[in-house]
Amino acid sequence: MIQVFGKFSFPALFLCILQMAAFGQPSGSTPARSQEISDDDGLPVLVKHLPDWEKERREFAFINGKEGLKTAFDGKKVLHLIDFAGGTEAVAASYPAGRLLIVEFTSPQGSADADARITGHLAAEPEAGTVYRRVGNYNVFVFDAPSPETAAALIDQVSYGKTVQWLGEDPYLLKRLERYFVTTTRDIFISTVMWIVGGIGISIVCGIIAGIVFYRIREQKRAQWARFSDAGGLVRLNLDELSE
Repeated sequence: MIQVFGKFSFPALFLCILQMAAFGQPSGSTPARSQEISDDDGLPVLVKHLPDWEKERREFAFINGKEGLKTAFDGKKVLHLIDFAGGTEAVAASYPAGRLLIVEFTSPQGSADADARITGHLAAEPEAGTVYRRVGNYNVFVFDAPSPETAAALIDQVSYGKTVQWLGEDPYLLKRLERYFVTTTRDIFISTVMWIVGGIGISIVCGIIAGIVFYRIREQKRAQWARFSDAGGLVRLNLDELSE
């Protein structure tokens, strides 16, 4: 099922109904409903995560089923991997950089599983003009993009701003603390090793430089010494090269 939203006013209600028909919604079917509706204007919250969703007069397509997805993006094989079971929702809109599709899964695991399937499919069967990236629990597509750079810039404007707050005790608190302890210990160990190795290296370099400077100074002083002999006129071996 699919539902289209534009600028939101009473005169636009009739236009929205016409737009739903244009997307191929069968007559007599109920409008698509989102599990998360904004209290301000009754729009699905997912719609408001589109880039510039209210800056320009733009049409949005809200999708919560495979039929609506097929109607909006017919011929895109990669979208066959999207499963709408369990409350998955999507929103689509057209931009100069391409046709943007944001799919939201109800759990991180569902998004991660879909991400693995999608990336594997696109790696095996690349689709021209299609750019994909996972953003939080959003699986974001750009179709018919003129270039990968413009599509990537459009995806960069999509932000996943939701946070999870547990009413009771966080069941993942111990795992997060363990991960934090391991990460902190690793960083401290790496920093300590780098400081020790760096200190040893600096000490060696400074020692070499000091030795060279000391040797040069001693050579200059020895060159200034007056030559003499303590052999009392006898023949002696000039081992120190100080006697003429």
